[in-house]
Amino acid sequence: MLTDQDVRELLKFTSPHPVLSVYLSTDPTLGNKDSYRLRLRNMLKKVNLPQDEEAVERYIMQEYDWSGRGVAVFSCVPEGFFRAYALAVPVRDLVHVGDRPSVRVLADLLDSYGGYGVVLVDKQGARLFHFHLGELREQEGIVGEAVKRTKHGGASSLPGARGGIAGRTKHVDEVIERNMKEAVDFAVSFFEQNRIRRILIGGTDDNVALFRSLLPKAWQSLIVGTFPMNMTASHAEVLAKAMQVGQEAENKREAQLIKDLITAAAKNSGAVIGLENTLQAVNEDRVTTLVILEGFGQSAYHCTQCGYLTSRQQTACPACGGDMQEIPDAVDFAVSRVMRGGGDVEVVHRNPDLEKAGMIGAFLRY
Repeated sequence: MLTDQDVRELLKFTSPHPVLSVYLSTDPTLGNKDSYRLRLRNMLKKVNLPQDEEAVERYIMQEYDWSGRGVAVFSCVPEGFFRAYALAVPVRDLVHVGDRPSVRVLADLLDSYGGYGVVLVDKQGARLFHFHLGELREQEGIVGEAVKRTKHGGASSLPGARGGIAGRTKHVDEVIERNMKEAVDFAVSFFEQNRIRRILIGGTDDNVALFRSLLPKAWQSLIVGTFPMNMTASHAEVLAKAMQVGQEAENKREAQLIKDLITAAAKNSGAVIGLENTLQAVNEDRVTTLVILEGFGQSAYHCTQCGYLTSRQQTACPACGGDMQEIPDAVDFAVSRVMRGGGDVEVVHRNPDLEKAGMIGAFLRY
């Protein structure tokens, strides 16, 4: 599983030699191994880095286990650098050559499929899952005291308790709340350990509502969706529902994000839109969240000394006087710089409002 630490390592690596980045979809619905290999060879025809091409092809032909739906490979043979990651979600085929690994596609995957905590809860306990980049891993669950009920209007089998509607007694309610509090404590520890950024909760409406109410407010704010599901659900059922609910929540969140971005930029209130305005904010290290329409890229100019970026053709850097070099994709540079500086990257899919606004924008620190 690709981790945040892996991405940080890729972000830190730069080289005076070209770095080859390759993303290849191995989704079984798109073909077989032979067709994947043919696509890879056709992609690499655009590249003139024989050692790196050989390293990538050797990995795909001999070492990749074809268990995922996509693969990302990064190679810089002169620096002894080679990294490869099987992915459980499909990716767009892409080849990129630059002075650092291209992490833009990974930023998209982390934005769409990264950092989910999934909780299945009932009155006795909880099951916890880490849903990350299409993979679902279950944590050992927690089971509290059994919840015993009496028959309708009958005497309770619990000492000192009285029968009630549907067998609910004060003691039963206390057991349920105690179990739920233990489940919440267990879940919070799980969220912290796995750096969960978004939470999905499954169960009956009553159980989900009680669990949610007992969560600390900081974690309540990360809940993006709930869904009905039995505690005995299979991994396949949980994964399918997490993918569905998570994607629906992501689509709604993206629509609101773009609305907020365009409104703030129009008021000149902590946001900018358009390539040149965004690049200037990147140059000034003001970007907290970079927002990009999927697939958008544009050539620009990059200072070889200080890293200044601009979409305007210039021979000398306006910041330090250094030489300006044309680069094929300024967006890739911007993504890398924002992520290295601790900012977030949001890759938005099929949004006409962002398309009209210039394909790219950013929320700013000040």
